[in-house]
Parts: sequence; C-alpha cells; structure tokens
Amino acid sequence: MVLTGTTPGGLPILLRPLRPEDAEEYVSVRGRNRHWLSPWDATSPVPVTGSRTFTDVVEFYQEEALAGRMLPFVIEVEGALVGQVNVSNIVLGSFRSCTVGYWVAQAVAGRGIVPTALALAADHAFAELALHRVEVNIRPENAASLAVVRKLGFRDEGLRPRMLHIDGDWRDHRSFALTTEDLGGRSVRDRLTHSSQQSLGRHTVEGPTA
Repeated sequence: MVLTGTTPGGLPILLRPLRPEDAEEYVSVRGRNRHWLSPWDATSPVPVTGSRTFTDVVEFYQEEALAGRMLPFVIEVEGALVGQVNVSNIVLGSFRSCTVGYWVAQAVAGRGIVPTALALAADHAFAELALHRVEVNIRPENAASLAVVRKLGFRDEGLRPRMLHIDGDWRDHRSFALTTEDLGGRSVRDRLTHSSQQSLGRHTVEGPTA
C-alpha cells in the first residue's frame, strides 16, 4: 500500500510500508531524534525481557496489516525516511473505527508533512476501508501534535485520564476524532487545503500599491 500527496507548501510526500532494508536509515533517524521523540513514545507498563530487533518490528507490522488490524506507513520526503504514520486498532462490524499515531523528525517539523500524512491516511481509511470514525490521542503537553489535529478540524472529545503508558508512566491524553458526518462529503485533504488558505490570508499583509 502506497499513498502519495503534496503538502500545502508544494512538498511531495510518500507513505509506504516499512521494509527490512530501511533498518540503517530508520535507526539513524530515531537515534538523532531521541530527545525530540522520547516524551511521546509508548513504553511498556510491565518488565520486558530482551528487545525486539528491527526485523521483528517489520514482521509484526506485516502480520498486523495482513490481518486487517493495521496500516503501518513510513513517511518519505525527497527519498528520505522522515517519520511514521500508523493506522491501528482497525475494527469493522458495527464500530468501523481506527486510531492513528504519528511522528516526524525534528529537522522537517513545521513543513506541513504530518498534517498531509494524517490527511492521506484518514482519507484512505474513510474511502477505501469504509470506516466511520478516525481517532487520534494526544498528550495535552504535546503542542505540536495538537496543532496537527486542530489544523484538520478534528473534534476534541475530551480528556482521558491515565490512558496510555508513555515515557515510563500512565499519561493523560486528549481524544480527537472525525466521523464521516463531520466531513459532509468532503475529504480530510480538503480541510487541510482550506485551513492553509485561511492561515495564509490571516498572515498576508498587503503592501503599498504603486
């Protein structure tokens, strides 16, 4: 599964599966961004013996994808791996919902990459998987991530105390969601374009005319 799109600033991005040959680049990106990402990384609430290899991670993603429970993507920009966006906890039946998580390297943050990646993944979930609801859970302290869902018009569903084990402890999260009714026949990409146009209008000052 490969998804492509362009940020509001015109930067092409590609979402694709994580591959075994990504090992060196993936480990390098995560290593360089350890301090940037560790406050938001999931951790285990119980002691873990041993550690998973990169191959283990790739195989887990593949198994979950084949089972229909997950769509794991890496974010690629100009041929470089710069982040991830994972559609997980996919449930069909009468629920038809999923959750989405994401991260991006600090060096490319603020360039519209994550909002575009999230919009692409959410549109795929709605249009191709026929899901009804897409949810994103964010720590209240994570201002950059909060800006992403607000830019896309996700609805704030409130605080969930001690929801996930993050950075070594149970942390509160705010839940944000979109349903097909929220979109009113439009796409999430449409929302991103509209939001960017509004932001440009607010920050554009007309200069003197000749």
